[in-house]
Amino acid sequence: MKLREDWQFRGLIHQTTDEGVFDRLDAGAVTLYVGFDPTASSLHLGSLIPLLNMRRLQIAGNCPIALAGGGTGLIGDPSFKDAERPLLTREVLEENVAGIREQMAHFLDFEPSAGKAQAKLLNNADWLTTVGLTDFLRDVGKHFTVNQMIAKESVKSRLDRDDVGLSFTEFSYMLLQAYDFLRLYLDQGCTLQLGGSDQWGNITVGAELVRKAAGGDADALTSPLLLRADGTKFGKSEGGEQVWLDAARTSPFKMYQFLVNSDDVVTPMLLRYFTFLSHDEIRALDESLASAPQERRAQRALAREVVTMVHGEEAAVKSERASVALFGESIAELDESTLLEVVADAPSSTWSRDALLAGVDPVDLLVESHLAKSKAEARRFLEQGGVYLNNVRLDAESRVGIGDALHGRYLVVRRGPRQLHLVVAS
Repeated sequence: MKLREDWQFRGLIHQTTDEGVFDRLDAGAVTLYVGFDPTASSLHLGSLIPLLNMRRLQIAGNCPIALAGGGTGLIGDPSFKDAERPLLTREVLEENVAGIREQMAHFLDFEPSAGKAQAKLLNNADWLTTVGLTDFLRDVGKHFTVNQMIAKESVKSRLDRDDVGLSFTEFSYMLLQAYDFLRLYLDQGCTLQLGGSDQWGNITVGAELVRKAAGGDADALTSPLLLRADGTKFGKSEGGEQVWLDAARTSPFKMYQFLVNSDDVVTPMLLRYFTFLSHDEIRALDESLASAPQERRAQRALAREVVTMVHGEEAAVKSERASVALFGESIAELDESTLLEVVADAPSSTWSRDALLAGVDPVDLLVESHLAKSKAEARRFLEQGGVYLNNVRLDAESRVGIGDALHGRYLVVRRGPRQLHLVVAS
């Protein structure tokens, strides 16, 4: 299949400077790059789009360069940001670059066996922290007018606001990124930069610098920004927490849960952006989403594919099993660490072992766990069959004791489909 056909189906094309770029990519041997902002020691879920785009192009025989912004990170990209970013030290940036280097190896082939398509990881600190100021102004700054730069939407959006200004430091970011493209063109034969649609202005300035300073041809290709159903940026949990690729920051189970709970409206897009499933497989999942949305086949396929890519098949299987156990009797089969991860977001309380040895009335258990406002309400919930202990339906005549505890100390109490409370015996 031609790359253009695949990318159009997946909705990955937002803008390009030359429609003929896909013909060259289909032929292979194009050197391209994507810049990554090392503001943290881990990439996040939104980083998967450019990572997977590079992987798709590497599979087609092209050479991807992942460019860590160790130099531009000292400045901060102002594009569509509400305020200036805090400046990071070189030491912190170096630590962050080391962190994302390891993650990229999961997606790109850096081995010599890849031949001409061998991926490279470079750091723009190697040239941006060594170039002389006057040399930079003469060789780069002279090619652009201030009028051109402030007309770019990424800059204009900040200048049009009275409450937020734009420092000269951030204003210079556009030229620094343009210089990256020029250096990669001269040193690596790089002729294409990929990025999100918010980077269009910066990327085209780089392509223009290649033409003006080196007389070369360079192109830009951007993909749409990934947005939620409400129009906000995708990749953060409901609490505003970023979904990281680092398992120590976001566990495979939490990533799985985030994806399996994706809104029906955006799931078809996520399947196209985040997976290598075939067009027929994706269309079948689209159909299942329309005909039987309650089965969540599309979301489960999405979560399984992404967690497998990021953390491996074993982590994906374990996450899927834990997700099923969250609302099934198999919760009793989970090991202690997985059980605690499954209920990590649930409110909890500590009960004395003596009280549980004597047995607890389910009505009192619901009230004390704040799953019912009163004993009368608790009795009604129990009579309606909507209360579960360790995902087994609980009736009003039962007594809850230490013998019911998972691993000898945990009781998972649930009311309705999602309201959980963890009782810990001490």
